[in-house]
Amino acid sequence: MSFFCSNGLLLPEIGAYTAGVVTIPNPVFSTRISRYGSEALREAALLIRAGEPVAVPTETVYGLAADATDSNAVAAIYTAKGRPSFNPLIVHVADREMAGRLADFSPVADRLAERFWPGALTLVLPVRADSGLSPLVMAGLPTVALRLPAHPAMRALIRESGRPLAAPSANRSGSISPTRAEHVLASLNGKIRMILDEGPTSEGLESTIAAPQSDRIRLLRPGPVTAAMLEEASRLPVVAGADNGKIEAPGQLESHYAPSKPVRLNALKAEKDEYLIGFGLMPCHMNLSPDADLREAAAHLFAALHVADASAAERIAVAPIPNEGIGVAINDRLRRAAA
Repeated sequence: MSFFCSNGLLLPEIGAYTAGVVTIPNPVFSTRISRYGSEALREAALLIRAGEPVAVPTETVYGLAADATDSNAVAAIYTAKGRPSFNPLIVHVADREMAGRLADFSPVADRLAERFWPGALTLVLPVRADSGLSPLVMAGLPTVALRLPAHPAMRALIRESGRPLAAPSANRSGSISPTRAEHVLASLNGKIRMILDEGPTSEGLESTIAAPQSDRIRLLRPGPVTAAMLEEASRLPVVAGADNGKIEAPGQLESHYAPSKPVRLNALKAEKDEYLIGFGLMPCHMNLSPDADLREAAAHLFAALHVADASAAERIAVAPIPNEGIGVAINDRLRRAAA
């Protein structure tokens, strides 16, 4: 709900990883939106098993899912998105048992999974040597990012296809994340065959990404599970950022989630030719939350950016967002969108 105001295949050898551009032959497909249901689910699972990516809703954003054990299928994700191959992918699992076959869980990781799974938390963990995952998923890292999603459509697709699914956001790399099927179609039309549609996502922001260690939790990407929530569950301090500025997880590129138009932050009023996205009671074109509710604002953020980007305005302005709770994640996305 919104509130308006007045190609050849280039792959590493199996078991190895080489940084570079991953491309596959990419004919123009006829992309269709299919309402989620048993028939659409079966068709989507057939595409997954055939090595093709499918767009599917999660509670965070729509994901572009493919078989995480098939290097050709994973390469198809990178190609459809135009995603750099050094940027690792999140692997989605149906249950804790599947997760345990892919990564090694420490006691701290177990506590976090027990508290926040299924849900919007991704854990970066040591990958098992016998995981069977494509090396493209990890982008040369010794770790894998795992999530057990809460959305029934994604979990059903994992079970129906019988495979763990690599699934970044279902959009062109670096652009505004999709929270509706129409956003996916606008970004990936002709590049994938199928979009499963079950309406707007509930959280509206990508998952929190955390790397649990014995003495601390490293927060690699803020999201719906806040630092305070991680501290309470783990009884450990939470520190922000990757080690030595390395790319260890998705969402760490400086410019990301970006509209095609320039974005101005902390705007109190619209300037000429600007579309103003508001927060709280203020004159604006669209308001993330008139009640100044940060959870509501997070759920509406990307949809508002899509509307603003499609408007006749030349630039986008966004009101100040309190940098607390999930507001930290909102400001992270806005800062990268404006970079």
